[in-house]
Amino acid sequence: MIEIILIGFIVILISYFKFSEDESLFKFIVRVIKSIYAKFEPYSFAAMRKKVKVFGLDYSPRQYFFEIVIFGVLAGLISYLYFYNVTITIVYIVIAISFVPYITYLKCKRQYSEFLFEQVQVYCTNTIMEFATTQAFVKSLEGVVESGILEEPILSDVKMMIAMSYEKGDVNSSIKYMDTKYPYYMVKNMHQLFLQVTNEGAKDTSETFDNMLTDIDSLVEGVYRDRSDRAAFHRQFITFGVALYGMVALIQILIGTNTYMSMVSNLFIRILIHIVVIINTYFLFSGEKYYNENVGAE
Repeated sequence: MIEIILIGFIVILISYFKFSEDESLFKFIVRVIKSIYAKFEPYSFAAMRKKVKVFGLDYSPRQYFFEIVIFGVLAGLISYLYFYNVTITIVYIVIAISFVPYITYLKCKRQYSEFLFEQVQVYCTNTIMEFATTQAFVKSLEGVVESGILEEPILSDVKMMIAMSYEKGDVNSSIKYMDTKYPYYMVKNMHQLFLQVTNEGAKDTSETFDNMLTDIDSLVEGVYRDRSDRAAFHRQFITFGVALYGMVALIQILIGTNTYMSMVSNLFIRILIHIVVIINTYFLFSGEKYYNENVGAE
C-alpha cells in the first residue's frame, strides 16, 4: 500500500517537472504551497498579511517551507513512536502540515492587533497634543492627519471622522463611529472627555488632558511589559506541550517496546492512544490560539 502511494507521488512530481523544466525543486514546492494557501487561507488573512509584510515580519517562502518540514517531521516522529504504523504516520503528517496556514493566520492576527493598538495610542496621544494648540476637536483631528504619523486603516477612519463632523455639524456621530470601530479603553475615555469639553464648554482643560496623557503612557508601558511576559510564557508553554507527546517514550521504557507494540495492536488500546494524541494536540493549539488572539492590549 505504502509503495503504491510513494510511486503515485513520484509520478505526479515527474509530470509537473516535465512541464516546468525551468523550475527548481524548491521553487516548485513554494509555488504549490502558495496556491494551496490562496485557496484555503481565512478571508481576512490576505489583508493582514499585506500589512505584516510592510513591517518586515512576514515569513519568507523559505521559512514557510522549513515550518512545514518541522511540523511534518515532528508529527512523523511522534505518531510513529505512538503507533509504529507507517500509514497512520502519513495521515498524521498530512494533518499536521494542514495546520500551518492556520498558525500563520494566528501569527498575523496577533501582529496586526499589536499594530492597531500602537496606532490607536498614536492617534490618542497626538490628538490631545494638537488640541492644546487648536482648542477644537475637529481641528485637532485635521492636524493629526496632516502630520503624516497615522497609517492605514486608522488614517482613513480619522478622515471619515472629520467628514462626518462637517456633514452632521457636530462630533457626536464621528465619535460614536470611532468608538465602535476601535473599542479601546483609551479611545472611549478620550472621546468622552472631548464630548464634555465640546458640550459643556470647559475652559481650563490642560491639567485634565495632561493626566490623560500620563494614563495613556502608563497603559502602554503595562501593555509592552505584558507582551514580554506573555512571550516568555509562550516559549515555556510550547516546550511543555511538545514534551507531553514524549510521555509515551517513558511508558515504553517502563514496560518495554515489544510489550507496548503488542498493546497497540489491540483496537481498543489504539483508539485510546488516538484520543491521547488528540487531547494533547487540542491543549497545544488552544494555548497557541489564546496567545495570539488575546494580545492583552487593554
